[in-house]
Amino acid sequence: MADRRPVGIAMNGITGRMGLRQHLLRSILAIREQGGIPVGDGSVIWPEPVLIGRSEHKVKAIADEHDLPWTTNLTEALADPGVQVYFDSLVTGERQKTLRQAISAGKHIYCEKPTASDLSTALELARLARSAGVKNGVVQDKIFLPGLLKLKRLVDGGFFGRILSVRGEFGYWVFEGDWQPINRPSWNYRAEDDGGIILDMFCHWQYVLNHIFGKPLSVQALAATHIPTRWDEQGNAYEATADDAAYGIFELEGGIVAQINSSWTTRVFRDELVEFQVDGTEGSAVAGLRRCRVQHRSATPMPVWNPDLPPTEDFRSQWQEVPDNAVFDNGFKTQWELFLKHIVLDTPWHWDLLAGARGVQLAELGLQSAREGRRMSIPELAL
Repeated sequence: MADRRPVGIAMNGITGRMGLRQHLLRSILAIREQGGIPVGDGSVIWPEPVLIGRSEHKVKAIADEHDLPWTTNLTEALADPGVQVYFDSLVTGERQKTLRQAISAGKHIYCEKPTASDLSTALELARLARSAGVKNGVVQDKIFLPGLLKLKRLVDGGFFGRILSVRGEFGYWVFEGDWQPINRPSWNYRAEDDGGIILDMFCHWQYVLNHIFGKPLSVQALAATHIPTRWDEQGNAYEATADDAAYGIFELEGGIVAQINSSWTTRVFRDELVEFQVDGTEGSAVAGLRRCRVQHRSATPMPVWNPDLPPTEDFRSQWQEVPDNAVFDNGFKTQWELFLKHIVLDTPWHWDLLAGARGVQLAELGLQSAREGRRMSIPELAL
């Protein structure tokens, strides 16, 4: 057995959907099941999770199932000298308080996005972490998806020539809760609880656009609350006060225009829950969570549009599948491995709390744009 280099991780919020499925089961426990993270000297980084939750029976049930330590007392967990990292996947409104507490305790920070509900708080957290000298990271999972990794490969290889535009479609139908149970928590549709699709998804779009195509320079958004009444987990009707759909236009450096629709009020008629079409002078691509297809300039057909006749062309068959050429792991797990290597080996790391603040900034400007009906420039952020 390889020598283990243990890293204690206080994991808060693992009774929630994302915390449990993506971070505990498919990341931390998956790393343990594979024997740890090899570091090249015969040893492995070995995560030692301590589960934290407000509901004793929920957190205990998960901990007992996987034979892990647990507590309902965050202060107690942060006082443990064996805990080096604090992970947070709580609802946004709770995160700023717990992150401050963990930073004060001298723990390294890894957390879900958005890091805060407003930019000033997000920047404050980044400054506190820097002043305390603790390493910090924010989950930016989508850039590790197979489809977007292939898309990045195409961009880096110059496939597109000059990129002209990016068009993204994301979303699915979230049941209202009256005659079919809800499939997202009800707080997502209450602005007073930091709900809303702009705050949720524009944080994603910021790092996706910046990482693959270029820095966003401006945003213009239209927000909508298409479903005004929803029903909560107890079956009680409530007023939906947060946006459930957003239609955004982003100007990127290099003259690229990105248009992304984000909606919890759309039914899926595409191959994947999110898809991006990229058009360039030399070729185009359509990328989703896993697949990526391309059409090069040299193989672009000339469609003939005749409204009097049914179409005879199979447009999808005219695109070529981009091969994997690699084994793709779970994106959340991949980023966890990179962060734990950063903690133990001080390897390079790019997705810190300042990067998270840039996502909050884009969301805040998107909401302001929607309120005021105008395009918003995006200032550079610095600590």
